[in-house]
Amino acid sequence: MLKGSLPALVTPFKNGALDVDTLKHLVEWHINQGSHGLVPVGTTGESPTLSHEEHEAVVEIVVKAVNGRIPVVAGAGSNNTAESLRFMEHAKKVGADAALVVTPYYNKPTQRGLIAHFKTLHDACDLPIVIYNIPGRSVVDMLPATMGELAKLPRIIGVKDATGDLARVCQQRITCGTDFLQISGEDATAHGFNAQGGVGCISVTANVAPKLCAELQEATLRGDYAEALKIQDRLMPLHQAIFTEPGLVGVKYAMSRLDLCSAEVRPPLTPLLDETKALVDAGLRHAGLLN
Repeated sequence: MLKGSLPALVTPFKNGALDVDTLKHLVEWHINQGSHGLVPVGTTGESPTLSHEEHEAVVEIVVKAVNGRIPVVAGAGSNNTAESLRFMEHAKKVGADAALVVTPYYNKPTQRGLIAHFKTLHDACDLPIVIYNIPGRSVVDMLPATMGELAKLPRIIGVKDATGDLARVCQQRITCGTDFLQISGEDATAHGFNAQGGVGCISVTANVAPKLCAELQEATLRGDYAEALKIQDRLMPLHQAIFTEPGLVGVKYAMSRLDLCSAEVRPPLTPLLDETKALVDAGLRHAGLLN
């Protein structure tokens, strides 16, 4: 079962190209730091600016490097159902454990269209699917009743919920059942999300603070919310600083400060402003990650 801290893995670049050696190193580091799974080529993995070939290469590299030690949930989202199916079939072929599929963005399907999209993917490929509901990016909100319909399908196993609405967890427990995996997509509310019935977080901050994020998740999953809150207090300034500008840019800068990877991102994203860098540095120090 997917649970705990699952970093939304960055895609490291070197002079504009994939940095394969660093990607493999990050996989080993995350496993050693206690991450409970990895999610390559989501938005934090810069999927919007990767070619199809790069997207598939990253998934295959990560699956091979993990070698079955922790689950790999491959990003496979698109606003084109056929394209999403291509990514799912590739992820299945190379050995990923599940696919993360975002609600189709920009073309704004109805709730009926969302059911058609996910049911088509479910029926065409036997890879388990985690729905990614993020209305702020996709401008489409999958309602709990719609998710409940999809949860009846055997290979639609859970949701990455980035609505920021903690009441959704309880609502979705009613419509989807208590075995449906609810995973937070928002670092700042991940502690409270699990108190409502969640089982983990697909995390941006875990790219730079995997041990702390894993310890927070483990504390909540054993019911020790007091300990989890202490860890969240350490992490909260870092969460806020990373998301001052797009979180991907913030976390890559943070990682560069710890010599984990380059801060390089692809256009239309741009490097952090100096004042944001100062906030990230302060957040790293508050978390005890930077002297």
